[in-house]
Amino acid sequence: MLHKVSIAGITMDPASNVPIIILKTENNDQAVPIWIGLLEATSIASALQNVNFDRPMTHDLFKNFVESVDYTVTKIEVCDLKDNTFYAKIYFENEDKPFEMDARPSDAIAIALRFNAPIYVDDKVIDKSSKGIESAEALDKSDQGKEWSKYLENLSPEDFGKYKV
Repeated sequence: MLHKVSIAGITMDPASNVPIIILKTENNDQAVPIWIGLLEATSIASALQNVNFDRPMTHDLFKNFVESVDYTVTKIEVCDLKDNTFYAKIYFENEDKPFEMDARPSDAIAIALRFNAPIYVDDKVIDKSSKGIESAEALDKSDQGKEWSKYLENLSPEDFGKYKV
């Protein structure tokens, strides 16, 4: 089953200094954190904040191309999670032939924002991502590591703010 999600925020992983996008299901507020690249985080943040650049960025260029061949993006799905790697699909449509394309979730989300297309997450992704969080074990056994572990266990989606570019 697919769950419609919204972007709850973008934050930085304090341990690795890597951006994390937090997707939140609309029906039951489950959070799905996805670690993404800095360039993709910047692209997503600029779309969320309606920042326009003088020259098209990669995702804007892709949107321009898709529209020039009379297609639109109807939705994206974060469809799987294997070996800590998330998978997504972008769904395209025109009058003649719909098709789908494999994509990284960060790219798919950046494109969905530009087309105002809905974002969905599959049940199995929610299940696998929540199991990963629950079964995670802190590698740092020091007092500071234990404090971080307690802090992270008590985080909720509301604790994440939007990443400012």
